[in-house]
Amino acid sequence: MKFRLVIFDWDGTLMDSVARIVSSMQTAALDCLLPVPSAEAVRDIIGLSLYKAFPILFGTLSDAQSTQLLTVYRRHYLELDQTPSPLFAGASDTIKGLHASGYQLAVATGKQRVGLDSVLADTQLGSYFHALRGADQAVSKPHPLMLEQILDELQVKPAEAVMVGDSSYDLAMAQAIGMPRIGVTYGVHDSIKLSAHQPLALIDDIRHLRQWV
Repeated sequence: MKFRLVIFDWDGTLMDSVARIVSSMQTAALDCLLPVPSAEAVRDIIGLSLYKAFPILFGTLSDAQSTQLLTVYRRHYLELDQTPSPLFAGASDTIKGLHASGYQLAVATGKQRVGLDSVLADTQLGSYFHALRGADQAVSKPHPLMLEQILDELQVKPAEAVMVGDSSYDLAMAQAIGMPRIGVTYGVHDSIKLSAHQPLALIDDIRHLRQWV
């Protein structure tokens, strides 16, 4: 066991939810009479908090517009959009296997906490994680605050933990505090972007994680 704690991003790392995020964001933009962003643009902001992502996608919005867009997006993502968002093959078994082997597990996600709680309930994985942080509980990635909060809560040093994520934002926040990091190449950012943050490894299947932790 190289690490005491494994911290996962959620979307694009454990759950294949990118298409649903893109669809929900584009439909929410239509509903709010905003320009519809391209799929590529939406993919690129996945991992950021929505309030940090909105200016990138839509330019300057009023507080009222941002609040409306957040509400409409969440309704589409959580209730209305039927785009499948399954766990990646092997994700559930990987989580359960690490837990059974004595690792502490955590999630640090760009989702709001209500969204994270919803998918944890749907996947029945909530009981396997020792700490959870959503975007509304800390500063948005790539700021490392959510990682610092998790480390403090579980009394683990940065060198004793590893961050696993599919975006440059995930790896950048770990890099900022000297935490080892592993990139997964099947999510939103390619190996070139991930490699810029000097990951311990790049893997193309979550089932390959075990050999690195």
